[in-house]
Amino acid sequence: MYFPCEIVVRYILPLFRSMVAKTLVEKYKFTQGEAAEKLGTTQAAISQYIHLKRGFKGMKTVEDALPLIQSASNEIARSIAIQKISKEEVMSKFCELCNKIRSQIIIE
Repeated sequence: MYFPCEIVVRYILPLFRSMVAKTLVEKYKFTQGEAAEKLGTTQAAISQYIHLKRGFKGMKTVEDALPLIQSASNEIARSIAIQKISKEEVMSKFCELCNKIRSQIIIE
């Protein structure tokens, strides 16, 4: 059995970052380096997210949360692209998502 925070760190955070990264690069035409800077990670990590080598592991574990994750990732990507929000604000939004998932969905 995993603690809910372990589930978030192992599965939800990488999936969220992957979705945001793919949207920034594919929809908003960010370079991988620009996306990495906005998400506080490396260009190599962004490349792995885009090529589905990272971030989609254990998606079955969090499938009940997928609509929330997708919605939040789209909102964050849009905010990054249009409003130029900071890394700190991205982290804050992810914390809001985590709390929402934990309050609405039972993570097993």
